[in-house]
Formats: sequence, structure tokens, C-alpha cells
Amino acid sequence: MRIYLVGGAVRDRLLNIRGKDRDYCVEGATPEDLLRLGYRQVGHDFPVFIHPKTGEEYALCRTERKNGHGYNGFVCDFSPAISITEDLKRRDLTINAIAEDENGNLVDPLNGAGDIADRILRHAGSAFAEDPLRVLRLARFYARFFRMGFRVAPETERLCTEMAASGELKSLTPERIWLETEKALNTDNPEQYFIFLEKTGALKWVMPDVAALANIPEPPDFHPEGTVFSHTMLTLREISRITGNPVTRFAMLTHDFGKLETPPENYPRHEKHTEKGAPRIRAMAQALRIPSVYRDFAVKISENHSYNHLNSKNPALLDRVFLRMGGYKQPENIFILAECLAADFRGRDKRTPQHFTQSYNLVYLFTQAKKITPGPVIRDGFQGAEIQAELSRRRQKVIAAGQEWLKKFWKEQGISEDLF
Repeated sequence: MRIYLVGGAVRDRLLNIRGKDRDYCVEGATPEDLLRLGYRQVGHDFPVFIHPKTGEEYALCRTERKNGHGYNGFVCDFSPAISITEDLKRRDLTINAIAEDENGNLVDPLNGAGDIADRILRHAGSAFAEDPLRVLRLARFYARFFRMGFRVAPETERLCTEMAASGELKSLTPERIWLETEKALNTDNPEQYFIFLEKTGALKWVMPDVAALANIPEPPDFHPEGTVFSHTMLTLREISRITGNPVTRFAMLTHDFGKLETPPENYPRHEKHTEKGAPRIRAMAQALRIPSVYRDFAVKISENHSYNHLNSKNPALLDRVFLRMGGYKQPENIFILAECLAADFRGRDKRTPQHFTQSYNLVYLFTQAKKITPGPVIRDGFQGAEIQAELSRRRQKVIAAGQEWLKKFWKEQGISEDLF
């Protein structure tokens, strides 16, 4: 029995980055051998075992044979005669097909170490095409390692395009699509996940509404990047520079879904698109089993991400924004909205002014409104529904005063906040 460290742990060590998990592959053993040593078996399709002391995963060397459609259509062989080299060759990418023995020696039959050095994501072999989930996994690795200069090998990109054209991605379950997407949202460059899937034609099978954004034009004077998809990707890039929160990042992925409802005869203008996106977001969340925390916050951002002429907006409208965002109970929601406004503004393929005052303005106006609390209103004798009405009246009054102060302040700084 020979034990090898495999997969991500070896890859990450060669990249000189800290890995999270350590997985092992066992050559020349049977399930009974590991059970006698105290390992606990998990999994049913192929034997995976948990080490009795470390809790780390150990899998028997195996090969796979396609016998159906989708990523579940495989028959696994895990006999003791299967070598570590055979096991590695059935993996997804060459950079993940490297093992390390107990003495630190590499087993690298596909030159994965060379591809790591050259910053190339390359499929390990023809078996890649048998599992449609690998297209999403590749896109996720591309998003993760994009900042390190990795690129997808041309032949691998062509293969992904062929797989998408075959329609086999239709067999992917919602749970698997969302699992890979959520992992991608946690990378440094999540926009590259969607860009790659759109480029290869895979996105329309897994997130059709996101893919459809590529067909929606934007006003060229404000959005020279051309389409809502391009703007969305730039916005996702910008929000990812601000925050690592995947919930906020998902909200920016869907923030312009309302533009999908614009009649083509009205292109490229999208009137009142903030009012139209919620049903699309809810439908996608239901289709992909997306957790409610993602869905609900995305709806909030979709409905409230307008920043044009903020200091001239009706104070009653701003008070409603603060209420819809749940800001009076969860103030952090307003700060996140301000981050989203900044990302939306900078998510354009053009030079933008250094100062974006609207995010600061929003937070300032909210902090003024939040100073108005129910206690004084109740002490003044208001009861029942009158309390909320009076709260809103007083908050709108301080919002209006705050708007006037901001106009004066920015004028003194030589910045016209309504310019943008």
C-alpha cells in the first residue's frame, strides 16, 4: 500500500500559496485494508475514507468509464491494480493531476508542474469531455488564478465550446451549478468565471438570464462598453475590489436584470429598470436553489441602486430606500448599498472622475435620518400608525436639510455632486 498527497494541496504548494485541504490517494489497497486500519468509509459511488486521527480524506486509486449522460454517468474501477499514474490521468486539469509520495517526490505524468510554471490551464485528456461539470470547474479555476496570470489553453477552450454546443450541460443539476458558482464568487476575479462561460457558450445553459445580458445594448454615451453583460462584468470586477462578500458580489451580478424587461424598440434606454428586476432574480434563485440570503439582498440592490442626482431626489423617496434596504434596523445594509453604487458607477469602459461623491452622500443622509428614533415621537403623544408616519416626516425633514448642506459642501470643494 502506497499513499500519495494529491490534487490541490500539491498544486498550491507549487504555486507557493497556502492550501486549505489535504487529500490523499491510496495505491495497491482494498476497502477492507483501510477499514482494518480504522479508517471510516464515506461515499457510495467510490470508496473514500476518513483517517481515524487526522480526519483527512483518503481515496483509493480509481479509473472511470462513461456509461451515461451528465456528470453522474460513470462506472468507477478501484481495484488494487490501478496505479497512481492511471488515477491522475483521469483528473480534470493537468495542474490538478500531480501527486507527491511520502518522500516528497512528484508523480507528474501530464507535466502539470510545467503548466503551473507556464500559467496554463489545460485539460488532462479526452475524458474531460465526458463530464460537463468540468467546464464550470475550469471556469472557476480560471477566476481563482486569473490574478496570477493563468490563461486557458486554446485547445481546452475549443473543447469547452464543443461541449457547450453539444447541449450536455443541460444535464447539470441546479445544486452543482450553484456550488461551482458560489465558489467562483469567492475568488479574486469572479467576473472571469462568467466571461469564460459566456465566451464558450456554456453560460446560456447554466444561467440563461446572465447570458442574455450580452444581447442588451447600453446607451453608448454613458456605457461605451456596449452591452449590459459587459457593464455587469466590469461592475462585478469593481465590487470584488471593494469586498470579498459573495452575497454582495452576487447582488451586483444581478443588479441590472430589470434591463432584460426593456422592449427592444426602446433600446438602448432602460427606463425604470430598477423596478423590474426582482421577478427575474427570484426566478433564477428558485431555478438554481440559490439560498434566500443571496436572493433577498440581490432584490434589495436591484430595486435601490439608482444614484443619479441623489441630492435632488425627493426626501420621501430616500426614506423609502432606507426602509426597503432595512437600514434602520441593519445600518450595514446602507453602507453595502453605497459600495454597490460606487462599483456600478466605476463599472464602465471609460475614464471616470476620481471622486464619486454619491456613495458618501448616501451614507451621510442615512446617518442623519437614523438619528430620528421612535422614542421622542412616542413621548410627543403619537400612537399606533401615527408613530411611523411621524417618524418618516421627521426623517424626511433632516434628509432635506442634509441635501442642502451637501450641495453647499461640494460646491465649496469645487465638485458638483450632480455632475455624475
